[in-house]
Amino acid sequence: MPESRVASRAFDKIPAGRYLRGVSTAYVAYGALGLAIALEVVGTTFLQKSEQFTKPIPTAIMAACYLGAFYFLSHALKSIPIGIAYAIWSGLGIVLISTVGYVVFRQRLDLAAVIGLGFIVAGVVIVNIFSSSVTH
Repeated sequence: MPESRVASRAFDKIPAGRYLRGVSTAYVAYGALGLAIALEVVGTTFLQKSEQFTKPIPTAIMAACYLGAFYFLSHALKSIPIGIAYAIWSGLGIVLISTVGYVVFRQRLDLAAVIGLGFIVAGVVIVNIFSSSVTH
């Protein structure tokens, strides 16, 4: 089946599908993965703010963000291999939530932590640039 027909079918299954016709499935998949990562980071931020689920509003926001994160991750997995998607998800999620921890919660990172986070970013970049498993 030609890629445009496959893409058309994939677009029909997502909420904004009719607006995405003609857009590369890779763009849609990485966009969905980006949304999933952002929602996961926001959800994890509200996990901290929920104070072990004792505050109902942050707990509800956290749950909604996690549900949304997995929803968008499931759409990303239609085009991105699970190992690659999970490497990007976890790598960027760790770096972003560490940044949120530093900025929002004033949690300090020592030199070893910063170097380790640098290696995670380097790994994500290497996978995305050099791996033939990645959908471009």
